Amino acid sequence: MDPSKGSTERSRHIVAVLSPVVARSGMTIEDVTVTPAGKRRLVRVLVDRDVTVDDADRESPVEPLSLDEVGEVTRAVSDALDESDAMGEAAYVLEVSSPGTDRPLNAPQHFRRNVGRLIALTTTGEEQLTGRLTAAGTDSFDLADDTGATRTFGYAESSRARVELEFNRPTTADVTEEQD
Repeated sequence: MDPSKGSTERSRHIVAVLSPVVARSGMTIEDVTVTPAGKRRLVRVLVDRDVTVDDADRESPVEPLSLDEVGEVTRAVSDALDESDAMGEAAYVLEVSSPGTDRPLNAPQHFRRNVGRLIALTTTGEEQLTGRLTAAGTDSFDLADDTGATRTFGYAESSRARVELEFNRPTTADVTEEQD
């Protein structure tokens, strides 16, 4: 996602100020929103691990951000906003977080970050599937159903995809044992 697409001039300015700061932490900005909240403004910055999407590493899970990593980037973002003119003189409240599981998967890097997770997919042909995302590369991703059958989809074939919450998500060892 391009965090400056369809956003306000202030949001674009914030993205320009924060992108190098966030990149130094090995992360990328997913989204920035600025909304009025009484006499203040609420600034929400969504960050995630910077993921290179290529076909050589399609099957490796990407570790989610830890609370410590989000805390470190929050301090850096706060300092950068305080030192810049991006927020003007008005008071603001800053929230920095990673995208939640309810965020739609609509770019290759979103799929790449969720390899190993259960996803619900609606294809452009309106077929609805639920399966384990087993690989995600530059042009396509693989989805395994509960029988273990795997199908490959091009990103253009996905009209809607999202992560399904699992309370007893299998570990990599569990999945490997099932396949043996």
